[in-house]
Amino acid sequence: MKWIAAIIIAGSLSAQTPAPTGPAAAVMSTKDVEALSTRIIQLMESTAIATPGLVKASEPVQQNAQNTYAAMRKTPQNPGLIYQFITEAKAYLAVSEAFPRNYPFPEVADKQYGEIREGIQRLQRHFQAILDAQTQTAAAREADRNNFNRYKEANSKLPAPTKAPRVVFMGDSITDFWRLNEYFGTRDFVNRGISGQVTEQMLMRFKQDVLDLKPKVVVLLAGTNDISRGTPVKVIEDNIAMMADLAAANKIEVVLASILPVSDYHKDVKASYEMTKTRPLETIKEINRWIKGFCDRKHYIYLDYFAAMVDDAGQLKADLADDGLHPNAMGYRIMSPLAQESVGRAIAAANAAAEDAASGAAPRRKSSN
Repeated sequence: MKWIAAIIIAGSLSAQTPAPTGPAAAVMSTKDVEALSTRIIQLMESTAIATPGLVKASEPVQQNAQNTYAAMRKTPQNPGLIYQFITEAKAYLAVSEAFPRNYPFPEVADKQYGEIREGIQRLQRHFQAILDAQTQTAAAREADRNNFNRYKEANSKLPAPTKAPRVVFMGDSITDFWRLNEYFGTRDFVNRGISGQVTEQMLMRFKQDVLDLKPKVVVLLAGTNDISRGTPVKVIEDNIAMMADLAAANKIEVVLASILPVSDYHKDVKASYEMTKTRPLETIKEINRWIKGFCDRKHYIYLDYFAAMVDDAGQLKADLADDGLHPNAMGYRIMSPLAQESVGRAIAAANAAAEDAASGAAPRRKSSN
């Protein structure tokens, strides 16, 4: 069983050899991987003939390599299969080197063995490049698992505000799914909603996605995801307050929207559409009362979506959302004029403040309603 020992030794040596890195470690095309693997299999067959007894002895290894190659053709960039194929090609070399060769050994066969080794090295570089690419992708995801960089490129390409007042809509999926251009035309309304986010995540990206865009108004709709995750009400309120005060400190008019009601009307379609279990209506109303009072105290504008979308049972009207949470087209048609009216008041307040500042008059107080 000398050749089995040779396989084990070859495997341990290859495990200790660092894989090639740098510019040479490039991912090959699927076509190139297929051509190289086919060639290695052909070379296994041709070189085995040159050594007496090697055809029979290497038959299991060659068969394994062929089976792996067949699987690779279905998923050509699968690193597990590529690694398996490399291992089987190395095993073939180990078996072949354990057999005594005729002398003189055919020069063409010697060159073919060299070609096998070179092919294995190319596959190793390819394998390492795939791993490097996957590692980089995973690291990027981990580094931005809160999705803070989602709008990084879009923000960099956003032109400076023109004469049309810029308004940033900040929020979660309810904002994210809102196609503002379809409801507000060519106005400079910028959507910076991210599905699934809670108020803490919005606060952490507030500078880059709101303040740095230099809007005249920010419309903030937040809190429903916090409620579903059991975030304490005081924490939700504090995060909303910090975002609003940050905007005001940067001379941005603040519009704080009420949290939308939810409903259970569609739970027969899907069990997860029973929304009041994770988003109790009383909690929503409690936070909305706080938002309204906060706006009154701070002279921010309160945007009351809740009152316009709730039914007599205290739930989100059945025809305004298909899942009991996210507004459908009809729901957004209810929200749009309310948002437009609040934004209009905020812009008027900003213009009045600018006039007062220019004239030296005392600032006029604006109503939250």
